[in-house]
This record gives sequence, C-alpha cells and structure tokens, in this order.
Amino acid sequence: MQVNLPPFLFYAIGSMLIVFGALRVKYLGAARLRRRPADEETGGEAAVGRAAEPEERLERGPEQRRHVRWGMIWILLGLFLVGSTFLQLRRH
Repeated sequence: MQVNLPPFLFYAIGSMLIVFGALRVKYLGAARLRRRPADEETGGEAAVGRAAEPEERLERGPEQRRHVRWGMIWILLGLFLVGSTFLQLRRH
C-alpha cells in the first residue's frame, strides 16, 4: 500500500523547522548579561559607604549553548526535508 502525501506538507514542515530553529538560536541562544554578586566582588564583606555597581558582562551559559545547538539541528533538519522533497519531485 502506497500513501501519496502532497509535497506542500513537507515544504511547510521544513519551512517551520527552519524558521523556528532560527528564532530559537536568535532569541533563546543569545548571550545574556551576567552580574557578579556584591558578595563575590568584596570577598564576602559588605561594602560600607559606597554603592558599587556590580560588573556586567555578556556571557553564554549552558542553557543558551543548548538552545543554539538544538536550533542548528532544527535548521539542518528543515533544510534536509525541503531539499529531499525537492529532489524527490524532480526525479518523478
């Protein structure tokens, strides 16, 4: 038994994987500002008489790296689905 599914279904799913993978990389995988706690800055002693701003720096934690990795996997899966559907249709 052979089931023929319309190719636009595969194009739509592949396009969604590409778009949502790119959005995942851009928004969830972006480096975030990390602040050093005041305790770490002064060695555990409270800063008396001064209001020091904690140092801010861009940093990508393990959660962001995971989102970048899986976003790239989604993009590659979407490209494979679109490309293989296109090649399959050209053969027939």
